[in-house]
Amino acid sequence: MARIELDLAHSYKAHPVRDEDYALLPLKMTFEDGGAYALLGPSGCGKTTMLNIMSGLVVPSQGTVRFDGQDVTRATPQARNIAQVFQFPVIYDTMTVAENLGFPLRNRRVPADQIKKRVGEIAEMLDMSGQLNQRASGLSADAKQKISLGRGLVRSDVSAVLFDEPLTVIDPHLKWQLRRKLKQIHNELKLTLIYVTHDQVEALTFAQQVVVMTRGRAVQMGPAAELFERPSHSFVGYFIGSPGMNFLPVNSDGNGLQCCGVPLGQPRAGQTVPAGDLKLGIRPEFVERVAPHSPGALPMVLKQVQDVGTHFIWSATIDGHLVKARLDSGAGSTPLGETVWFKVLGDKTCLYRNEEIVA
Repeated sequence: MARIELDLAHSYKAHPVRDEDYALLPLKMTFEDGGAYALLGPSGCGKTTMLNIMSGLVVPSQGTVRFDGQDVTRATPQARNIAQVFQFPVIYDTMTVAENLGFPLRNRRVPADQIKKRVGEIAEMLDMSGQLNQRASGLSADAKQKISLGRGLVRSDVSAVLFDEPLTVIDPHLKWQLRRKLKQIHNELKLTLIYVTHDQVEALTFAQQVVVMTRGRAVQMGPAAELFERPSHSFVGYFIGSPGMNFLPVNSDGNGLQCCGVPLGQPRAGQTVPAGDLKLGIRPEFVERVAPHSPGALPMVLKQVQDVGTHFIWSATIDGHLVKARLDSGAGSTPLGETVWFKVLGDKTCLYRNEEIVA
């Protein structure tokens, strides 16, 4: 296992000039030995590029990669002692499950008895003990990807195991089981695991630390609760959560905050707010429906009510700005077009300037 330090930028163009020319904008990041991390973001944001730079499949156009303090920027994947699991299963159909799982160990001339023991342990973790003697060619896509996962985990001496959206081809119910298994395996083996995904549920349930990325930038790294409650960048608020964070334009002056001409009051105690135009962010879970004309409440026109079983999602507008509120199951009787009053300023409210959170 290794502590991985990145201090780099990467462009697939020979002479990058603008930010748009970079697949990864300049970043400094550390992945601690034995940690479980997820790289989360939309397609094309640079997740796989970062993973391939860590593995040695791509050499960064600028900067360095260090494993335990040693510069490995131009070292091969083999020299870095990396295991990588790709989006689609890469296995040998003519081999049995056991032979596939043991292949990385046989390549390193590990004694046969040790291979058998280790393959048995990994197969048991993946619930494949009963299929060890079965040829891989007859297995489902789900089972084949489990073999790929097992091959990545079978070596106990690797510096890190890198996963590039490994559950894409997996049945949704099995995804949940495998995420739980991976977390269990991490707790047992203490491997450094780095997991690329665009699925926030996968990232937040698997990783101890999640790196949220957009347009080649790593905009925040932190645990799930921090990303949810205190997103440091407005993109994190938008991308994390279902629905994502609400955003409203506000103005700050000596008398507090105003939104769409309505005074909201003072921000929470101890928070210093710069004067001028800001963006207010609040999760639907923290929007409060209050009585009409309550101090600091916004009058909004109810546009849509979605019943999702355990709660309702209300969508309402003020001056063309949309706000969604998650309300309990008794809140579904108000007709559309009615004026409802929402309180959006409280302990869970975040304020942003130039998309960055105001401290």
